Amino acid sequence: MNQYWILLPIVTPILLGACIPLFHFENAKTRRRYVGGVTVLNTLLMFLVMFLLRPQGELMLLNMAGKLSISFHMDGMGCVFGSLVAVLWPIATFYAFEYMKHEGKENTFFTFYTMTYGITVGIAFAANLMTLYLFYELLTFVTLPLVMHGMSKKSVFAGRRYVTYSVGGAAFAFIGIACILTFGDSIDFVYGGVLNGDYTVIQKQLLRGAYVLTTFGFGVKAAVFPFHRWLPTASVAPTPVTALLHAVAVVKAGAFAILRITYFSFGTELLKGTVVQYIVMAAALVTILFGSTMALKEQHLKRRLAYSTISNLSYIVFGASLMTPEGLTGALTHMVVHGVVKITLFFCAGAVLYKTGKEYVHDMRGMGKRMPITFACFTLASVALSGVPPLPGFLSKWNLAEAALHAGNPLAFMGVVVLLISAVLTAIYLFLVVFKTCFPSKAGVQPETARCEANAYMTVPLILLCALIVLLGIFARPLTELFAEIAKGGIVL
Repeated sequence: MNQYWILLPIVTPILLGACIPLFHFENAKTRRRYVGGVTVLNTLLMFLVMFLLRPQGELMLLNMAGKLSISFHMDGMGCVFGSLVAVLWPIATFYAFEYMKHEGKENTFFTFYTMTYGITVGIAFAANLMTLYLFYELLTFVTLPLVMHGMSKKSVFAGRRYVTYSVGGAAFAFIGIACILTFGDSIDFVYGGVLNGDYTVIQKQLLRGAYVLTTFGFGVKAAVFPFHRWLPTASVAPTPVTALLHAVAVVKAGAFAILRITYFSFGTELLKGTVVQYIVMAAALVTILFGSTMALKEQHLKRRLAYSTISNLSYIVFGASLMTPEGLTGALTHMVVHGVVKITLFFCAGAVLYKTGKEYVHDMRGMGKRMPITFACFTLASVALSGVPPLPGFLSKWNLAEAALHAGNPLAFMGVVVLLISAVLTAIYLFLVVFKTCFPSKAGVQPETARCEANAYMTVPLILLCALIVLLGIFARPLTELFAEIAKGGIVL
């Protein structure tokens, strides 16, 4: 019976979120209490299940045919992703309470926003490829109404592009499931992979080809070049949605799935040292440089942050492509650090848009005096993402660079150079915004001086996130040691 506890944080937000349209809330305050209560309750359930109850073994919910089953379990990597989701979701929800006032259709928004929480947890706790794939597809369709929330032409176009790319990517990922189902011992996630047979040369080539297709299939949500175009387009969605897409749920689900199939399905023994490793690694490095360069060129602030996300997600893919425990350690570190830092940056951009309507970098002149809390948080997050010690962005990039140097792979050595170039570009495209906020408008133009800081619903989440960034930097060493232990065998926390 202890195993059934793992279902609670998956089912609770899905069911209670789906009930929101059935309730006739008297006012917005009542709805906030309900949504906030569900979100906080689910986060408490997550921590209860992960760190106190710790259900052992696998819970099979449904066996469809032979190896195909819907099953859940908890291991170290799933708990890392689950913890990231559990910490950030309540903060994002309370931020959304204020932001969504001017967007309208709040019942619809919070219905899908709350349900997405449970589906993302389902990805974290999936015990096999079939379960991961099911919740991965559900994530696409439950977040589609969020992307299209405004129902403007741009929103509809963004939604169509998002679902087209996502469904197309899922079709490629399904090829990997079919190959694992055919040649693997099972489709369960087992550290080291499930391909332990004595395969012919042709079968090995087939499996390696399937790995590439599966990686790029899941890589659509991770915005790997050239399948990245949906992500900047989706920036038209409300800021709580873009923060959700770029920092917590959707893109991290893609990166998480790549880590799963590399280390827990196909296994590094089959892949390491082959051309497929170089293909995935090269794609990651190209995406890192492309995203950083495009972020530098982009003048729309949210789209600049979107291109930054494209670049930083491929840090995680690069860690996966190293196919070593050190590479997995670096990937897990960056997944957590980027999630916390990037949601902070998006929330700052959203606060400016909400209070002033300004969206472009050149509109940020002098905004530091008008919104001091917001831009103090933006500056701290910018320093962290640029990799300045002792903040956690330095930790994740250091772990990845160290893993690359120890990999003994010529392309991995080049990856260290790419990481350095990207770090410089990151500092430039973020600090250009910071510098503009510190100086008044152009000569001859009377600067606006009236304070327009957002209220506590938006500023308190920003302050909490900044505190979390600092804490991640302070506890860098134990964090790395924990991830290193997980990377050695997918331990249960």
